[in-house]
Amino acid sequence: MNSNLISRRTMTIGIAAIPACLGLAAQAWGQSKKATAAAPSAGQGLSHTAEGIHQEISINARRERVYRVLTDSEQFRQVMLLGPAKELVTAPGAPPARISQAVGGTFTLFGGIITGQQLVLHPNESIVQAWHDSSWRSNEFSIASFVLLEDGQRTKLMFDHRGFPDGAGAHLAPGWYLNYWDPLAKFLAAAA
Repeated sequence: MNSNLISRRTMTIGIAAIPACLGLAAQAWGQSKKATAAAPSAGQGLSHTAEGIHQEISINARRERVYRVLTDSEQFRQVMLLGPAKELVTAPGAPPARISQAVGGTFTLFGGIITGQQLVLHPNESIVQAWHDSSWRSNEFSIASFVLLEDGQRTKLMFDHRGFPDGAGAHLAPGWYLNYWDPLAKFLAAAA
């Protein structure tokens, strides 16, 4: 069997988690609209049980713009060049960023370190991905969910990452800030 395919069990778990992730994001958004965005905690959004990561990011761009950057290979390559993973992206022989804009399509990021499949794509609203780190076993995939909520001229991004191998959360939680949120903010600010 092709090791790039997601097992039925992994796919079922991921799909079953989508309504819960979206429901939690909407509920949290409703509760947080009254408050200003808080700085990330020392745990960077890592749950106490290390079973999942939940992060809420306020981005100074409309959600349509954020969605385009997260689903466009060339724009996301520019984002990766603004973070600490720049060396992975520019290493000799590193595969280029490839992001499919179709459900079921694949993506390759950070010089091939991160690969996966697009599970849900609701333009300008949400992205759900089966996400794989090359250091994991070939059949291990986690679920990364990006929910984009309109906040005036800004975007409230509700992010959940679940199903990664035990012990990986302590590395992954700050990595989302270092490799996604901070470079994304820089990219969008430069493009404004």
